[in-house]
Amino acid sequence: MKRTLAIGGTLATAAGLLATALVSTPAQAADYKVKETLAGTSNAAQQVAFFWTAQSLEEATPYNVDPVVTAKHVSGGGPAASTKPGTVPAIGDEKKTTSKSKNVNLPKTTGKVFFLGADGNPHWCSGTSVQANYRNLVATAGHCAYDTKSSKATLDKWVFVPGYYKGKAPFGIYVGKQAFTHYDFDVYEDGDRDYAFVTVYNGISIAGDKEVDKKTYDAYTGDKQILSEEVSAAEFAEKYTEGGPYWKQVAGSDAVEVDPPADGYAKHEEYYTKGINGIRLTAVEVKAADYKAAPNGTEAMKNGEKCPSWCGNSSDQWTRISMREYHQLSKDKKAGKFLGDLQVKRGKRFVEAYKKQYFVKKWVKDVQEKYYKDRYIIRAVSDAGRLGDKVGGQGLAYNQKLGKNIFLFGYPSGSHPDGTRPFTGQTQKWSYGKTFAASAASMKAEELQGVKSSFTGEGSMGSAWLLNYSNARRLGYLNGVTIAIADRDGNNRIDTSLSPYFDGETYGVYKQAANVWSGSIL
Repeated sequence: MKRTLAIGGTLATAAGLLATALVSTPAQAADYKVKETLAGTSNAAQQVAFFWTAQSLEEATPYNVDPVVTAKHVSGGGPAASTKPGTVPAIGDEKKTTSKSKNVNLPKTTGKVFFLGADGNPHWCSGTSVQANYRNLVATAGHCAYDTKSSKATLDKWVFVPGYYKGKAPFGIYVGKQAFTHYDFDVYEDGDRDYAFVTVYNGISIAGDKEVDKKTYDAYTGDKQILSEEVSAAEFAEKYTEGGPYWKQVAGSDAVEVDPPADGYAKHEEYYTKGINGIRLTAVEVKAADYKAAPNGTEAMKNGEKCPSWCGNSSDQWTRISMREYHQLSKDKKAGKFLGDLQVKRGKRFVEAYKKQYFVKKWVKDVQEKYYKDRYIIRAVSDAGRLGDKVGGQGLAYNQKLGKNIFLFGYPSGSHPDGTRPFTGQTQKWSYGKTFAASAASMKAEELQGVKSSFTGEGSMGSAWLLNYSNARRLGYLNGVTIAIADRDGNNRIDTSLSPYFDGETYGVYKQAANVWSGSIL
């Protein structure tokens, strides 16, 4: 769905400083907050955490929500503060330090949120850790926690990985417990309320894979997997043990006919079911004359001797069939496709059809046996502690005047409309600019804020907008999250990021989420 973007024509004048103290909760309606469960129990959360291996994190793709909006119908509008401006202070290193570096120090709080989309595949957005009473809160775009495109439910297997870098989770993986969104977003898909605050369990630190013996593997209740590697026939013969780790794979379709083994008749049942040393007993359907000419006990399956399960019947026995099957087999017999016999019994009150088939034994040896050794791998994990204790948490600012400088931090990816691809989404990036008023009617959004930014693609969705960012402390005040991007000047290059305006109702949703405990999953 393409969205039409309208940008306010006049930049708001920057005035005043951020309020430096936490203000009281703004007055608002009591029913605009929505709470959804992501992983409601520690057991469910543990399964989610174990799902996200280094490989699955790397294989995830940006969430395809068509974030590019057009700028054809420019109109006025934009946000207006609903109450007095306010802030929530950040948590982290409270030491007063100075930084002489001209480079921007990237915050540890920013990372990726991963989840399964409606297509069942792994995807990601950007997100950031935010101050909360239990130091367990993540902020991102609403559509990166709540699926508005199909099921109208929370996204599955949702986790946050702060400091994500090329498949690595340096500070742990944090499983989402509950997502708090605005009622207007959940019900009406209102772009002005496209934000979410998600409580997360204590993180899981993965110490790496460890190879163990089968007994240890079987007893281990955490994340584990069996890796099979091919070995030579000689190694298999030397080290084979009943029940593993050595085993072989039999390619049943690649076989040649061989003479019956000496113990074949005595152990015919075992040869039927699984084979011995690669030799298997099979059955071939023949005509009655060939069957009668075959020696009893060695080749023919006479006297009701059991046929292998796939041939369906004991040989040389009449089996009742339906009249429909009888008529079809009659046609097949005339065409030479059915080799058995057919008969019909007629009584005063019944008509019954029967068939008889003839089978001879065929001994085959599989010529493409492959041999394997299993390696038993367990994944050692530990409790990484609370998110805010590990990486800190950004403050929150709301009802702020526009025209102030902000930093954007996220994981942009994808190409510009002209095809150039400046970002990979594998490392954190930053952007900087002044906020201005914007509205986009096709997104049902009349109170947005925009900033000049070259962030491209779906990966930048959920990127943190930070006011008064301290390069020394790597902390500031969250004042927006990216929900869309645009090419405002029409040169086929993305130049604008858009966010909901954080107002008193945003603070209300945040405050409810910030007071909910989550706990550990180990």
